[in-house]
Amino acid sequence: MTSRVAVAGASGYAGGEILRLLLAHPELEIGAVTAASNAGTPLGAHHPHLVPIADRVLEPTTPEVLAGHEVVFLALPHGASAEVAAGLGTDVLVVDCGADHRLTDPAAWAEFYGGEHAGSWPYGLPELVRSDGTRQRQALLGTRRVAVPGCYPTAVSLALAPGFAAGLLEPDVVAVAASGTSGAGKGLKPHLLGSEVMGSMSPYGVGGVHRHTPEMEQNLAVAAGAPVRVSFTPTLAPMARGILATCTAPLTPEALAAGSASVRGAWADAYADEPFVHLLPDGRWPRTADTLGANTLLLQVAVDPRAGRVVVVAAVDNLTKGTAGAAVQSVNLALGLPETLGLSAVGVAP
Repeated sequence: MTSRVAVAGASGYAGGEILRLLLAHPELEIGAVTAASNAGTPLGAHHPHLVPIADRVLEPTTPEVLAGHEVVFLALPHGASAEVAAGLGTDVLVVDCGADHRLTDPAAWAEFYGGEHAGSWPYGLPELVRSDGTRQRQALLGTRRVAVPGCYPTAVSLALAPGFAAGLLEPDVVAVAASGTSGAGKGLKPHLLGSEVMGSMSPYGVGGVHRHTPEMEQNLAVAAGAPVRVSFTPTLAPMARGILATCTAPLTPEALAAGSASVRGAWADAYADEPFVHLLPDGRWPRTADTLGANTLLLQVAVDPRAGRVVVVAAVDNLTKGTAGAAVQSVNLALGLPETLGLSAVGVAP
C-alpha cells in the first residue's frame, strides 16, 4: 500500500530534488506540493524538468493543506520547520531537510543559528558508524521524525567516522570542502550570479563560523565516543551541484606504525556492505561528476606518513545524497521499506 506524501518548500532546489526522487519511488505517492511566496504558481515554472507533475499548482504551506498525508517533507529555510512540524500529528512521518532538529546541544544551536532550540530528532545518516560499532540506521527504524543531515556534514562525517570508530585518529580534524552554488539555495544573491562564479573559486564562512561545524563535531564525537574538534573551511566552486571534501586528522602512533594498508582496512570494513557509500579502488580518486543525481558518496583514503595524518577525499551530490536522497533513504527505513527503494547509485555522465 502506497503512502501519500506532501512536500513543503517544493519550489526550492531541495524540494525539487525530493520530487524528482519521489517520481521514481514505487511506494510513495506525491500529494500536495506547497510553497510560501510562490504559492499559486505552477510547479513547472520553478522545476520545468519535473515534466509529469509540471502542471501542479503550488499550494500554501498550511496545516490544512498538509493534513491527510502519511509523510511530510519539510524543505524549508532554517528556523521555519519546527512551527510547521508542531501542527502535524505524531502519527505523521515528518522529515525536516532544514537544520532545526539536527543538533542535540541547545548551546550550539544558539551560537550558530540563534533563537530557541527546537529539540533534536533522529538523525538521518544511516551509514554513520558509532563508537560501539552500530550504525545510525537503527535509530531510524519506525521513527516518525527525521532530521536530514546537512550536505557538508554528510561528506565530512562519512569521510572520517570509520577512523574514529576504529580508534585510529586523534580528535583534531581539518576539512576543506568545495561546493556547487545550489548549496546556497535558490534565492537571488549577487555573489552567486554566473558572472561572479564562472572561472573563479572563493572561500566563505572562514574561521570556524560555518553553521555546519557543530554538526560535524557532533557526528564525529558519536563515532569516536569522545569530543572531536573540527576546523572547517568551505569554498564555492563554479559548478551547479556537488561537494568535494578533503578531510584530514592525525593518526595515533599505533595506527601510523601499522601502515597505510591497515588504516585503509578500517574504511573498507566499515563500508563493505553499504549500498551508497563506496571506497574506491586504491589509486582512484573521487570526482563530483561521478555522483551527480545519485544517492552515492565516493571515498578515497591515503596516509601521509611525513605529516602523520590520514587524508580522506569524499565526493557527493549535495542535492541528492547530501539532502533529498538521505531524506528518502530515511523514509524507507522509517516505513519498513527496503532502504534502497526508489534510489539510484548510478550517476549521470559526462
